[in-house]
Amino acid sequence: MKYGEDYKKIPVYSKDSGKGTEFLPDVYVYVDQIVNVLFIGNPKEESFVIVDTGMYGRSNKIIEAAQERFGSDARPKAIILTHGHFDHVGTVIELVERWDVPVYAEEKEMPYLTGKNSYPEPDYQAEGGLILKTSKFFPTDPIELDDRIRPLPENGTVPFLPEFRWLSVPGHTEGQVALFRERDRFLIAADAFVTTRQENLYDVLTQKEIVSGPPRYLTPDWTSAKESVIKLKDLRPEHAVTGHGHPMSGQELTDGLKNLINHWEEEALPSHGKFVEDTEAD
Repeated sequence: MKYGEDYKKIPVYSKDSGKGTEFLPDVYVYVDQIVNVLFIGNPKEESFVIVDTGMYGRSNKIIEAAQERFGSDARPKAIILTHGHFDHVGTVIELVERWDVPVYAEEKEMPYLTGKNSYPEPDYQAEGGLILKTSKFFPTDPIELDDRIRPLPENGTVPFLPEFRWLSVPGHTEGQVALFRERDRFLIAADAFVTTRQENLYDVLTQKEIVSGPPRYLTPDWTSAKESVIKLKDLRPEHAVTGHGHPMSGQELTDGLKNLINHWEEEALPSHGKFVEDTEAD
């Protein structure tokens, strides 16, 4: 197993980096620099699944968070990757080597997790703030997980999380998935939408709350991205954790999703950029 050749530490931290929050009784959200790592499972039962693995070079932080939540002998049943971008797979190899657990992702994401395909180069010239401008330095090479990576079941079930189902939400990446639990209408949205503007440095540092579209610098298919947000809104989620930003619940979440879709061109779609031009060409 190995990371992409362009993988490196990215020195961007939000004010919440290193903090863990119990959002629901079996949902623990750990902020790793600027991205959320989820631990799904009741800490009293010491059985859990990790969803996404944070930033490169931060495995000790993820392990410490798991031990703080589930005890010194903590060991997950599996790792679920919502997609393969660098900030969601940054510690997966170290975690697999430590715990010897399987990793699951959607079939269409496999080329980016088995060393075959690189992601498109970031659109650092699109409309946006300083984070977007510096995205030219973000890793896009594929990682190689060998036989540790497995496709999510075609029937929509999620291994070791029987109450959840996975949904395809492309746009940000071809094989991005969200996870949804009907019982309490809890949504893990990946980067289909986020709850802080990921392009602007101030918003990222302060975690300013707003339902926002997927990160502009790495979203190549804006038509699919909008369709994915509509799909998630139609689930009528009551609680949501996104890849970036604070968890959100209730009317704030409902109104935020409605506003995002109703004002997609102003709120999500950049006014210019290569990915916008590609969408218009299609």
